[in-house]
Amino acid sequence: MKPLKLIPAVKDYIWGGNRLKEEYGVESPLEKQAEAWVLSCHKDGESVVSGGRYDGMTLSQVIAEKGKDCLGKNAERFDYFPILIKLIDAKDNLSVQVHPDDKYAMENEGQYGKTEAWYILDCEEGAELIYGLRQSMTKQELRASIENGTLLDGLNRVKVKKGDIFLIQSGTVHAIGKGILLAEIQQNSNVTYRVYDYGRLQNGKPRELHIDKAVDVINLNPVLAGGEPQGEREELDGFCKTLLVSCDLFTVNRLEIEEKASLCADETSFVSLVAVDGNGVLMKDDITMTLYKGESIFVPASFGEFDILGNVTVLETRV
Repeated sequence: MKPLKLIPAVKDYIWGGNRLKEEYGVESPLEKQAEAWVLSCHKDGESVVSGGRYDGMTLSQVIAEKGKDCLGKNAERFDYFPILIKLIDAKDNLSVQVHPDDKYAMENEGQYGKTEAWYILDCEEGAELIYGLRQSMTKQELRASIENGTLLDGLNRVKVKKGDIFLIQSGTVHAIGKGILLAEIQQNSNVTYRVYDYGRLQNGKPRELHIDKAVDVINLNPVLAGGEPQGEREELDGFCKTLLVSCDLFTVNRLEIEEKASLCADETSFVSLVAVDGNGVLMKDDITMTLYKGESIFVPASFGEFDILGNVTVLETRV
């Protein structure tokens, strides 16, 4: 099986802007491009193959035809496609929200929970995230703060800069602040419990809140916010590699390619390549596939060795 160039599903949430279209080449007729789901097999927005034998098919359709071996041995423990990758443009604040863990989500929503990682692509000066509680609370104190309008006072705010990486475990209350552009690597889930939404209206009505479920699942203790990559920047032949984050669900490296990076998709995992700056080309034998800023390529497991040439920064994700 050859690599697949993917066309993202695009979402136009009320807090989104236009940077994905203007700077990352995301094509969409929508007025706002809040999110581009650049690697997705989720029913709420699937990536579609561009070009080649499978042109116009969804990624999940191709996997169903080829078999799960193309996902690799590490994906065998999942009964679903394990990850979802998005580019997110927060022109305005996102709602304060939380995601449940697998057990709670399966029991209450019929799908898996969500742990996610945020890689800051760009941000305005002074931009910040909400990341967990400032101090421990009881469920009663948490609910009271939501109901009396003091929730924001009890949340931890973290200033961000380009290149920061944050791992948000399920149960951590969080929000992306306005003026942030980021890549999100997450479990393949779309379960979100909204706790607070700044009093905004959509079609003349407040957006739905999910306070009971949020109180059920929020981690009531502060968590370390992180920010720095987990690994050191390694200078290799033709490129630099930095381990951004690794957990039991996924591993993400930043590849800063100046000339060429020689990579390998072995039998353990597929490889997701998302270009976040510059332009490059994936090459192997008679295969030549462009990888421009904002584009995504799915490389199947056991594809073997291949090269990326050019001046391009890539997020490389494996399970």
